[in-house]
Amino acid sequence: MKTAISVPPEVFALSEKLAKKLKVSRSAIFAMGVRKLGKEFEDEEITRKLNEFYSKEKAQLDPVIMQMAALSLPKDEW
Repeated sequence: MKTAISVPPEVFALSEKLAKKLKVSRSAIFAMGVRKLGKEFEDEEITRKLNEFYSKEKAQLDPVIMQMAALSLPKDEW
């Protein structure tokens, strides 16, 4: 899909530099940027939802798993 956007001169210059370095078009550079920004927002949303859940629910490990983990540790002296 084609679209027209306006960007500041320094953003345009950076897109040109990156396009040449990566040997892709400016359009590909902007598409990469939008994908990366979208991924960051998705990650932030997942973190927000987990934080919300665990603010209401107590996070607790299974006692059997805790015991197994403790037994698997090497017997080092401190």
